[in-house]
Formats: sequence, structure tokens, C-alpha cells
Amino acid sequence: MKTVGQIYESFRFAWRALKSNLMRTVLSLLSVTVGIFLVIAVLTFVDSLEKNIKDSLNFIGTGVIYVEKWPWLADNDGEYRWWDFWMRPNPSYNEYKFLAANLKTASAMAIFADTEGANVKRGNNSVGQVRLVGGSEGYENIFTVDVETGRYLTADELSAGRNVAVIGFEIAKALFPNGEDPLGESIKVKNMKYTVVGVVKREGESFMGTPSNDYVVIIPYNSFRRLYQTGTGRWNELGSAIGIKGYDTDIGLVELENEARGLLRGRRGARPSDKDNFAINRPEALTAIIGNLFDGVSLAGWFIGGLAMLVGGFGIANIMFVSVKERTSIIGLQKSLGAKNYFILFQFLFESVFLCLIGGLTGLFLVFLVTFIPVGSMTIALSMENIILGLGVSTTIGVVSGIVPALIAARLDPVAAIRS
Repeated sequence: MKTVGQIYESFRFAWRALKSNLMRTVLSLLSVTVGIFLVIAVLTFVDSLEKNIKDSLNFIGTGVIYVEKWPWLADNDGEYRWWDFWMRPNPSYNEYKFLAANLKTASAMAIFADTEGANVKRGNNSVGQVRLVGGSEGYENIFTVDVETGRYLTADELSAGRNVAVIGFEIAKALFPNGEDPLGESIKVKNMKYTVVGVVKREGESFMGTPSNDYVVIIPYNSFRRLYQTGTGRWNELGSAIGIKGYDTDIGLVELENEARGLLRGRRGARPSDKDNFAINRPEALTAIIGNLFDGVSLAGWFIGGLAMLVGGFGIANIMFVSVKERTSIIGLQKSLGAKNYFILFQFLFESVFLCLIGGLTGLFLVFLVTFIPVGSMTIALSMENIILGLGVSTTIGVVSGIVPALIAARLDPVAAIRS
């Protein structure tokens, strides 16, 4: 209890020392404040930007691989060999049925195709540039389709290719402007009637303007095939893709990708020496590129903020040396009255840490204020992880800057200190 009491007294001495030299305290913590503000502001902006971009890419799903004709990224040598990819056949409905019957490592699967230029009509109302999607059974398990009113397409409707549709919020609003209930009503796509069975919940505009379900019309894949050519031919109007979702136990979806590749190569009669005539695309590849890009930006933020904090650390250390010099006689008096070395050590170390923590908290508060500045559709948020990081860095600077002056103060000879 005596030790705890002495440590508490060290806190009180440090706090009084800071209050007694208020102007010096404020000037000392400015560099730390600027450094913490720069680092945490950059990290917060980068984290928010990365999160907004990744949220915008949610429409491609997670934990999914896609079998397609065209790869999303260039080869390892950085070249995109479009002339080779152009010769590939599109994934077909029969290949989808084959994979669905034979894949053991898939938790869900769907074949789908879409077009961005559809025109949807109802009476005198019409909406252009609609994203028309034809999806098979399992499409709702690959992608998020949050139906707010009505229902999603049934298995019978999907397999039979019936003329039913689930429409986006903004499409329902445009085609039914007077508040009519769209469920059970007919809309026209390429002069074919479709009955509305569900309306998707409003999503709003994404940060990157990526496809939104607000302007989507989802119909059965077999119905979509009657509107557009989607077969294996190279000259088809639209190509299909097969989305395959794996199990959580399949880390990195390695087993799923290997099994799908082997089955499809066998189905297409590829010899061991032949290259794949299809692409297996992974959303993780895009997010990895984004992550690497933002790692570089974060490093630049650490460099700029680190310089400011380095200057601040030297400033704090200098102030602590001055404090030791000013209070040398007081230290001698304290030690002559029985104060232990650790009491003196903690007294100056706490003072240094207090300075840096106050500067760090001020910097974090400034970052918090910055998050209220509107930046288009981007949402900026100060995460708890960055708050803890800011406080941790501030504490570390305080300990590193104050440890040497505190050790010098603790080792002073009481007689020499009093005589000084």
C-alpha cells in the first residue's frame, strides 16, 4: 500500500508540474498533437476509403469464385492476352448443370448473365439503362438480394423459366409513381410481359457508382435466354458466368477452385498439356490489389507523421531535461526525506507521458472533427483501432522521451542536489 501511495504522489507531482508551467506544456505538446493528427488522419482516411471501395464491390459477392470466359486481371507478366481469351467458349447452361451435379466442395452455385442497357416499360412509364439479370436457382445465395416486399423467385419459376421478375426500389418507384402496389402487376422487357413478384430494398448510391440493386430487374435465367443469346458460341450476344460459393472450412477456396478446374477441363476435353480455355476469377484478387495500394498510402502517412512525432519527442525530452535542472534542489530535498529512486523516476516519467497523452488526445479529437466534413458519398469514420493506436503511440513517445531525464533525476545524489 505504501508503494501504491508513493506512485499516486508521483502522479500528483507530475500533474502540478504541468499546471505550473502551462505555456511550456502547451508548446511542448503541439508537435505531438500534429504528429498524431497526421498519422491517425491519414490512417482513418485510408481505412474509410478502402472500406467504402470494398463495400462498393459487394455486388460481386464474397467467398465466391466465378467461371467466365474473360479473366478480370492480366497474367503474371502484366500482359492481358485478349486475342487468346476471345477464342474461348462461354460457360454454358449444360456445364453449369454438370458442375452442380458433380462438385462436392460447393455450398451454392448459379449461372447468370446480365445486360446494362435494358428498357423496362409499364403503360406510359418507362425506365432506360436498367441492369437486367437472368439468374438460375441459387443466385440469391451467391449475391445479396434483400427483398423488402413480396418474395424472391421460386425454384419452379426458375427451372421453368417463367415470366416473373423481382425489381429494384427505384424501378418500382418510376413505374408505379402513384404509390400503387407493384406486386402482381405486369411490366414489359423487350416487349415481353413479366409479372412482378418482389421489390428489392433500397440500397442507395455506392461510393464508386458500382451496380446497385435499386436499378435491377431479376428474371429466371431460362427466361433471360429467350431474350438474349447466352450459349457457348464465341459470337453470342451476351456471355454467361457461373458463380460457385465455397464452405467456410475451405480456406482460400483452394479445394473448390482445384475441383472446379479439374471437372471443367475434363468436361471440355482438355489434355494435360493444354492451357485452361476458361477463367476462374476471384473477388479477393481485386481486394488484394486495393489493399496493397492503400498500404503504400498508409506508409507515406506514417513517414510524414513520424517526422512530426520525432521532432515532438525531442522537444518533450528537452523540456524534461529543463524540468530536472529546475527542480534539482527539490529532488534533493525529497530524497533526503526518504523518497525512493522509483518515486523520482515515476514523477518525471509520468510528466512526460502526460504531455504526450494530452497531445495525442488533442490530435485524435481533431481527427474526430474532420470525420464530420462531407466528402461526397464517402463515409469517414474514426475506428476504435486507430484510437487505441494513437494513444499507444503517444504513450510510447512519452516513455521514450522521458526515460533518460527521469533516470538522471532518480540517480541524483541528495546532498549534491540540495547544494545546487
